[in-house]
Amino acid sequence: MGNLAKLFQDEIEKKHDSNDGISPASDGTRKKVLFVCTGNSVRSQMAEALLRTYGGDKFEAFSAGITPAGIHALTKQVLAEMNVTTAGQHSKHIDEFANIKFDYVIPLCEVAALSCVSIAGSHERINWYIDDPIRVLGDDERKLMAFRITRNILKQKVLKFIEENGK
Repeated sequence: MGNLAKLFQDEIEKKHDSNDGISPASDGTRKKVLFVCTGNSVRSQMAEALLRTYGGDKFEAFSAGITPAGIHALTKQVLAEMNVTTAGQHSKHIDEFANIKFDYVIPLCEVAALSCVSIAGSHERINWYIDDPIRVLGDDERKLMAFRITRNILKQKVLKFIEENGK
């Protein structure tokens, strides 16, 4: 690790130790991550489920939306194809998290990014703008393909996020 990276890591650890701006998860070791999209029905639900599945004991995943619409059936279907579950998840409004401190807030669209300003405390914000598969027109097979593509993009991003931030 370079000198600048080491200094940066030391500063982050000081913030975690002092609880200044960033609060660790309940056990003090898991990093809290909030994924936000418009309806909390597809992209943010997928990202939450993927991080829960692949993040192990390093992360605590949450998701929310601007206008919660329930988890889309195709979201559940394409995740189940990879043995990833949304069990225990439900659509939530971003306001439910207004007083919770996160280590990372990840908006998945521009609309969500504008609404993330209400999230408390210091956190690292990472924008992952991903097209909403709900907007794809066509037959059922075309829609299913759009959901699978979104799932695959999110899986790649989540795995990279874990690799870069799971230390």
